[in-house]
Amino acid sequence: MALATALAGIGRYVSGFPTIVAFVLATVALAGMAWLVSFATEHAGRRLGAAATGVMQATLGNLPEFFVVLFALNAGQLIVAETAIIGSIVVNALLVLGLVIIAGARKARDGVMRFSPSLPNDTATLLLISTFIIVLIALTHTAGDAASHHAKTISIVGAVVILLVYGWWLTQYLRGAGAGDPHEPTRIGTAPAIGLLIAGGVGSAFVSDWFVHALTPTIHMLHITRAFAGLVIIAIAGNAVEHAVGIVLAARGRSELAISVVKNSVAQIAAFLYPLMVLVSLLTATTLTFSLSPVYAGALFGTAVIIWQVTGDGEATGFEGAALIAAYIILATVAAFET
Repeated sequence: MALATALAGIGRYVSGFPTIVAFVLATVALAGMAWLVSFATEHAGRRLGAAATGVMQATLGNLPEFFVVLFALNAGQLIVAETAIIGSIVVNALLVLGLVIIAGARKARDGVMRFSPSLPNDTATLLLISTFIIVLIALTHTAGDAASHHAKTISIVGAVVILLVYGWWLTQYLRGAGAGDPHEPTRIGTAPAIGLLIAGGVGSAFVSDWFVHALTPTIHMLHITRAFAGLVIIAIAGNAVEHAVGIVLAARGRSELAISVVKNSVAQIAAFLYPLMVLVSLLTATTLTFSLSPVYAGALFGTAVIIWQVTGDGEATGFEGAALIAAYIILATVAAFET
């Protein structure tokens, strides 16, 4: 893993390095980072509990999205920035969650993956709050009323209040969560596990940048739309850590921790990363708002309803996991024809 990461870094910064080779090396390095975070998350979770570990892993795992959006805004790539955020939400909420449910259901003796319904319902609420302002702004633009000329101001106010709500929820969530078993045996201690989580999260941010950079020429060569690149390619690459962590944990029968990792990521992107980037973008070359194309507003609203329906009762089957994946494929197909 270390060798692949080093070579991927060379491929990113050395001119004339073959693009395909750089892409393969970055992919291998990203997979290695995903394994590292998966290993550390499982062991930290045994001591800290599913809630604290899920929040920690989601924060570190979402670092690539933060940097991708920041770099895109500085480069004036607003569509890429918007679709990267939306893609991160729907990739985790539909594709990754679907794969996690399938893996967890296969592990369960009766074919039903079970977990606490509290976090899934809270995640749906946070996603609906974020979607609420997006839908309202989309409706004002469609109607062409006076509010449509103040999307930036509305977005700033919305970002602040959504961040406050997320902070309130996070404090309540962590206070009410149970701790892990301090006597459960682990291969590494809590401090080393947390250190590996930090190293893996920071490393994945750099490697994700290398991956996307190596993929850019391919995007142009194949004439892929910017919407598809943000919603599918960048989102999947940037969330590779969550993909591996959630699926591996579910396959090992650790359903509560697997759901915590995925759901915390969805909640954090929708109610923390997106509004945070709206405020941060005031300092960049391009301003990000909650003004999105109606198709994406509808996609986010539909995603919130679907995940609430599937996971709100605290259990899910392989069929429901497949339904989530199908919804993502449909959305990705739409994005392929967007500009």
